[in-house]
Parts: sequence; C-alpha cells; structure tokens
Amino acid sequence: MEKAGGRGLDGRHRDRDGTISRKHGNTKVGTLRKEFGEHVAKGRRSDLLLKTLLAETESVSLDDYLKHHHRGK
Repeated sequence: MEKAGGRGLDGRHRDRDGTISRKHGNTKVGTLRKEFGEHVAKGRRSDLLLKTLLAETESVSLDDYLKHHHRGK
C-alpha cells in the first residue's frame, strides 16, 4: 500500500493528507508545456507565471484553465 504523500493510483502527487497536490502559482508556462504539451497557453511567453495566466483568463485553477481555454490536443 502506498503511503500518504506519495503517488496515488493515478500517478499524481498527493499531499501528506492524501489530497492531490495542486500546481503552485509560481509554476512557469514553460514547465506546464513540458507536462501537458507545447499547445498550453499558445502564444504566451514560457516564463509567464501560472498565477498571472489564471488571473488574465479569469480561471480559478489550472484545471479550470485547461477545461475552458485549452483547445489543442
């Protein structure tokens, strides 16, 4: 059995209490592109911070941004 804070069955990192870890606002778009693909935040600089991207797109989370603004796959 996996310990809390490790990776869950779905491979996502979990916090100590077992909840899925969130991306921090200081994560850069370039890092998100490495994980989700080059089409994330297309046309924006790779050094743009996630918190800035979310504010500019009026998204409450990365998940919300990807659902409403992410078109390429």
